[in-house]
Amino acid sequence: MEKIRGIVFDLYGTLYDVHSVAGLCDTYHPGRGLEISTLWRQKQLEYTWLRSLMGQYVDFEQATRDALLFTSRYLTLPLDDAARMALCDAYLKIKPYPEVPEALDRLQAMHMPLAILSNGSAHSIRSVVTASGLAHRFQHLISADSAQIFKPHHSVYKLAEDQLQQDRSAILFVSSNAWDASGARHFGYPVCWINRAGNPFDELGQSPDHVVAGLDQLVHWFEERIGAG
Repeated sequence: MEKIRGIVFDLYGTLYDVHSVAGLCDTYHPGRGLEISTLWRQKQLEYTWLRSLMGQYVDFEQATRDALLFTSRYLTLPLDDAARMALCDAYLKIKPYPEVPEALDRLQAMHMPLAILSNGSAHSIRSVVTASGLAHRFQHLISADSAQIFKPHHSVYKLAEDQLQQDRSAILFVSSNAWDASGARHFGYPVCWINRAGNPFDELGQSPDHVVAGLDQLVHWFEERIGAG
């Protein structure tokens, strides 16, 4: 890879654990929390992709609400309006993975510009990073709202290139979502895939440039590069 002049992170499932809402789901339907959270996330992703293909964009909060309503009906686990509101609010306060705060601190200490590029709305991105106390780690919070379509459409990835004012070849894109990493690699970013679960990479004609099991490993890799340089 060429010299990296900035790092762009995906938000959901990469820096933050979407299933940190499972505990709250469990309070409404004990023992079913992770099942609810898993299907909710699956439908949330499907709805962003389908909305993009249909040319009927809605913001991420709406896709999230719609996905939760479907999940409740599909699993026949009723959630009243107050419960759905509470769960969607919890999605604005999901928790970072344990290694993330220190890893971001170490990357920032290297004077590396850090950004988030997410399908989340500007409001949802800001809410998540503020609730976790990590907003100050990022120079840019970039939302798919600006493109009015969701990743993995190329116009969303271009937002980060334009915002950082660097050629895409000099921006490392980091995601734990293989479909997202594939989209970014197809666009032309060098890509680091965070594979926490030890899964195979998606068969979409792309391969990540670097694979790590956690963000701390990415930091170690950067520190080695700097030491070698």
